[in-house]
Amino acid sequence: MASPDSQTPAADTPVRAFHWTLKTQGVIAPDERLPWPQMVAMGLQHVVAMFGATVLAPLLMGFDPNIAILMSGVGTLLFFLVVRGRVPSYLGSSFAFISVVIAATGYAGVGPNGNLPVALGGIIACGVVYVLIGLLVNAVGTRWIERLMPPVVTGAVVAVIGLNLAPVVVKGVSANEFDRWMALLTALSVGLVAVFARGAIQKLLILVGLLSAYVLYWLLTNVLGLGTPIDFGPVVQAPWIGLPRFTAPAFSSEAILLIAPVALVLVAENLGHIKAVSAMTGRNLDASIGRAFIGDGVATIVSGGIGGTGVTTYGENIGVMAVTRVYSTLVFVIAALAAICLGFSPKFGAAISTIPTAVLGGVSIVVFGLITIAGARFWVENRVDFSQNGNLIVAAVTMILGAGDFTLQFGDFKLGGIGTATFGAIILNALLNRTREQ
Repeated sequence: MASPDSQTPAADTPVRAFHWTLKTQGVIAPDERLPWPQMVAMGLQHVVAMFGATVLAPLLMGFDPNIAILMSGVGTLLFFLVVRGRVPSYLGSSFAFISVVIAATGYAGVGPNGNLPVALGGIIACGVVYVLIGLLVNAVGTRWIERLMPPVVTGAVVAVIGLNLAPVVVKGVSANEFDRWMALLTALSVGLVAVFARGAIQKLLILVGLLSAYVLYWLLTNVLGLGTPIDFGPVVQAPWIGLPRFTAPAFSSEAILLIAPVALVLVAENLGHIKAVSAMTGRNLDASIGRAFIGDGVATIVSGGIGGTGVTTYGENIGVMAVTRVYSTLVFVIAALAAICLGFSPKFGAAISTIPTAVLGGVSIVVFGLITIAGARFWVENRVDFSQNGNLIVAAVTMILGAGDFTLQFGDFKLGGIGTATFGAIILNALLNRTREQ
């Protein structure tokens, strides 16, 4: 018979606010903690887990990676305070913003984004919508979200985010033949790590795959002279400690209309995160769902206010929690503080900026493909019935609108492919599936 320490608590056990009981073995619940040396090690592990995606997303949008990593830490602390230390979660850069930010700014995929302020205004607007949804959930619960965005809608919208980005990433790695082959080799390296690595390395497949491709690129260019070599000069010259480049937002109605609907995707991500953690820990977190939405929204507003990306809860960290069985919310405070320290290191930012476009593009091919497949996986896991014509039409129309970047014009306003697909999926589902439960 298992010891009490190794048993998962009853499913209806509530999580206490800002209270942690010391525990040394078994499942460590959100309101429990390990001895401090182990807590620090766990926190640093979460920083590594989220590092690849949190840094990759801002690079793909032309944001400063130092600001992104800094605001991921600040956002996580804000989230921790708003949920009163009850929900174990790290907030990192959200990939849901990439396509709409690129559409709103016309970013070409290389170097700093010249229209960054406009994107920041849209990100702030998205955060405001997210906070309003959280306040509504606090008042009336989450059932209306499940009716508005059932699995057929959520899966289609998530898949569209990846498909909408496909032309952008392919164009970005097509400058010359060497870059095209290097992008494919990078995608292959990530795939090899994903399939053949084991344990912690497999959990960090994006980061390890990127580093492997980076070394290969260095060998082919700096050593063998086959392509444009990596310039390490800026890394040598950059100081270890310094302030990142803050940017003030600018508000454009067109950008706001493009970016604000991403709040619906963030709601679906966060809701799924909380449900998953509840199931894994046996702790009832339903009472914190509204606060979690508000915390994520506030963090997104603050991040956008100084030049950072929109943020969201991270699947990578769920994976780490599942492997370690350590769900203590204090772990994420430690991870957040470590990320803030990295954000104040210009040398760190300079090192990130040396990642070649071909390598970044190859990783993007994998990441955007995984986003697309995540939508399909959502359908499978929720057993969406595509023998029903209503579901079939909702998914089919949504996918093509988003992949083709179907844009609607309303006077001076433009609703891009992601927005059109999102609202189209919600409206079609309401019209075609209104007479039956999903």
